[in-house]
Amino acid sequence: MIDVGRYNTLKVIRKAQPGIYLEDGGEGILLPNRWVPEGTKTGDELKVFIYHDSDDRLIATTLEPKAQVGDIALMTVVDTSSHGAFLDWGLMKDLFVPKSQQSSFMRKGGEYLVKLYVDKQTGRVAATERLDSYLSNDPLTVEENQEVSLTVYRRSDFGWVVIVNGLHTGVLYENEVFQELKPGDKLTGFIRTIREDGKLDVVAGKRGYGKVEGEADRIVRMLEENGGYLPYHDKSDPEEIYKVFGMSKKTFKMTTGSLYRQQKIVFTKTGIQLVGSGD
Repeated sequence: MIDVGRYNTLKVIRKAQPGIYLEDGGEGILLPNRWVPEGTKTGDELKVFIYHDSDDRLIATTLEPKAQVGDIALMTVVDTSSHGAFLDWGLMKDLFVPKSQQSSFMRKGGEYLVKLYVDKQTGRVAATERLDSYLSNDPLTVEENQEVSLTVYRRSDFGWVVIVNGLHTGVLYENEVFQELKPGDKLTGFIRTIREDGKLDVVAGKRGYGKVEGEADRIVRMLEENGGYLPYHDKSDPEEIYKVFGMSKKTFKMTTGSLYRQQKIVFTKTGIQLVGSGD
């Protein structure tokens, strides 16, 4: 069975002038010559993406789209009409967003966060801006402290609403954001708290000392590249620490504390120094 709007692994059943045909239980799906890998022969299996072409026929490609059915992605409008908007999703045919599926006035050149789905009436892949109907925290499929994928959704009074694993919504609080964010940005994070009402509080980055261990190598490398000394410590400005090290001041303090206990660095009055570098 062909999974439209997704990758399929299909067997080559015959060659023809326009390309090769892939097994679909019928006459086959065309993979045009321009996308056929060199040396392909009958009987081979190919991983291809299946969608409808401009003539509404199923067609295969080895091009990689920017997203597939079920994904939420930030895409650019390349054209509009009275019926909807067309997005660049990396394929020969643009992705259609019906007017009824737009929550804002889509304009050419604008970037919008959309979810890809298969239209039940036409069977074609389409996109929608109306994400809320696809997101729910009842039931939840995550646990506290679990590592998750985050997609920045929209601003809130507290910071940012994020999409968790493409299924749920959570809040990333303003005072825990140490980088410029915009809708569509992808982050790795973890679930800090699951509230009684099912709402999620999330944090970007890795949890606890797992994060510290990842940041420690960076600080040691930066020390080595700067003669074993850096003029930053627990009294340094948080924004300056983030600008230099790419981490929050809290993470910096945890990381340097861990390095100190491992006897890899020492604290001076003006900064941090690698053990042995001042000898």
